[in-house]
Amino acid sequence: MTRGPLFNSPLLLGFDQLEQALDRLQKTGGDGYPPYNVEQIGEGRLRITLAVAGFSEDDLSIQIENNQLVIRGKQHEDGERVFLHRGVASRQFQRSFMLAEGIEVAGARLDNGLLNIDLVRPIEQTRIRTIAIQSPGNASTDMTAKRAGPSPSDDER
Repeated sequence: MTRGPLFNSPLLLGFDQLEQALDRLQKTGGDGYPPYNVEQIGEGRLRITLAVAGFSEDDLSIQIENNQLVIRGKQHEDGERVFLHRGVASRQFQRSFMLAEGIEVAGARLDNGLLNIDLVRPIEQTRIRTIAIQSPGNASTDMTAKRAGPSPSDDER
């Protein structure tokens, strides 16, 4: 794996997963089929809409693979149909979207040829962690972790 100029800095330690994600994005450029929209539908909520006319629920699959949302479509050919003109695309496809850490898929719905996939982005909490400084006479390995923001209620524990 070759590192680009962005990852050559000694200040960027432990960003191997990000580099791998960028490599995957470059490889999945695709041909633009099926067309899609990404929209914000509320605070911390997103929706991906793919135009999948002619595909049924049985023809589609949605999976998450290593923080990558992968939508695949493959129509099952019906040998009894005779087309005089075929203008509606029916080829198989694979469309991938990289998901940020913590984004969850809330659900998917097929409605009038549009596949809607709803995503939820959690509200990020600021984390503060204090690291104890060791001196030669102090052999303690105690680290104190503090978290800013609301504390979890009894129901969340």
